[in-house]
Amino acid sequence: MAKILINDGIHSTGLKMLQDAGHEVSTDKIEQDDLPLQLPQYDAICVRSATKVREDLIKQCPNLKVIGRGGVGLDNIDVTYARNNGVKVINTPAASSRSVAELVFGHALSLSRFLYTSNRQMPSDGNTNFKSLKKSYSKGIELKGKTLGVIGLGRIGCETATIGLGMGMNVIGSDISGENKELDLEFAGIEMTYTLENVTLDKLLPQCDYLTLHIPNIGKPVLGEAEFNMMKDGAILINASRGGTVDEDAMLAALDSGKLAAAGLDVFVGEPTPRQDILNTPNISLTPHIGASTGEAQENIGIELANQLIEILG
Repeated sequence: MAKILINDGIHSTGLKMLQDAGHEVSTDKIEQDDLPLQLPQYDAICVRSATKVREDLIKQCPNLKVIGRGGVGLDNIDVTYARNNGVKVINTPAASSRSVAELVFGHALSLSRFLYTSNRQMPSDGNTNFKSLKKSYSKGIELKGKTLGVIGLGRIGCETATIGLGMGMNVIGSDISGENKELDLEFAGIEMTYTLENVTLDKLLPQCDYLTLHIPNIGKPVLGEAEFNMMKDGAILINASRGGTVDEDAMLAALDSGKLAAAGLDVFVGEPTPRQDILNTPNISLTPHIGASTGEAQENIGIELANQLIEILG
């Protein structure tokens, strides 16, 4: 039996799996400053994005065998140090792919049909200014036939590409692997394989009507002024990956100039306090980092995390 600290929460299904396996599980939140005193008594800790598991904390926990991350990104964990010192680091890359991908298209559809602004204006002006609003919002566009560029062809990127294909979009990708991706598709009970072309970023950007990112934060933006200048005028950017993957100043300049028609953002630099000028920009659709925040994704995360912990800890 192992002692496991679930510090940022877990779905009840995953919790029950761990308890049924005979492990002692605590879900009482321990504040970051108190972890050096209390974590040494545990064999494993599971976190989301709130709790940081850095080198100095790991050094103080000689009994620690596993660090689990409920989600994909490992930015809040010193992975290399942990693994070099015999501590396994696990995450749940498969659990939330569909939820994040669907949110991308929530933003894409909202921006394409002005839902994000009309939903705000209709309650105040709909009964007095209906015809004017109709005129303002009657220049929407369809996704079918448009080109979707996907930066990052991991599980989430490939799931996003799959949905794009299902909506009749032309889809191209760019990934550091340099390899094309074989996507297993199923439409109306018909199964098929689709080869998703993987091109360099400078070839992808000029083709995109819609551009979406599914990459980790590598410490510098992947999209900056030079990259925006390569894009079509009037393209739409959607970022549901990580804050910092896009240069926010360059993005605002591209929105102001018309290089970008609009943007959909689920992630921001400086979370949980995004820049106010971004929040006030009228042609940005905004959500507060909810890509994986569906009931289905949370349950899947709990199950995937619990299965890995049970396999490692017994």
